[in-house]
Amino acid sequence: MSVPPLSQTDMAARVARDIPDGAYVNLGIGMPTLVGDVVSADKEIVFHSENGILGMGPAPAPGEEDWELINAGKAPVTLVTGGSYFHHTDSFMMMRGGHIDVTVLGAFQVSAEGDLANWATDDAHLPPAVGGAMDLAVGAKRVLVLMMHTTPDGRPKLLPECTYPLTAARVVHRVYTELAVIDVAPAGFVVREMVAGLPREELQRRTGAPLTFADDVAVLVPSGS
Repeated sequence: MSVPPLSQTDMAARVARDIPDGAYVNLGIGMPTLVGDVVSADKEIVFHSENGILGMGPAPAPGEEDWELINAGKAPVTLVTGGSYFHHTDSFMMMRGGHIDVTVLGAFQVSAEGDLANWATDDAHLPPAVGGAMDLAVGAKRVLVLMMHTTPDGRPKLLPECTYPLTAARVVHRVYTELAVIDVAPAGFVVREMVAGLPREELQRRTGAPLTFADDVAVLVPSGS
């Protein structure tokens, strides 16, 4: 059955809803950086980048990029009033010292126990690149994963056990995909929200580990629907 999935912007906005006001938040490279562009204006959230930024703002408008101000993924960013940039050693001290409230990371795989694999695959065309992910995964107080539910060729990314090298073990709290919001609980994956029109059996078919469904599963509606 074909149902409209959430767009990447919708996914980022759903993550942003769960970030509390006043939090210090690290955004991983790729899709997680979109979260900084869609946070509600009534929240004051301080965004961190491991290459040495605190007070990172949204992406600049086309033509207004300053290529001396980039995030860890080498994409141009802005700096909010009061923001600063500094040596990456100081940035990693913040991460390792437990000063980051939330990190939003991408993933190749997440296990039912909350193991995270996001730095290496079996694809020779994707060289391993860990960056600061290991430090963030164990140093942040809460780890949120923002990723597509399956690989481009349809293989599940939510699994009983990760088959790729681990970034960190038992660290993921919640996973956001284009199809669902899923918590990592002591007994495994618990579905909290599902995209409108998606049957439970279809979500299970696209997931490599058993799913439990909350009693009050909420509906995710793509923007424009």
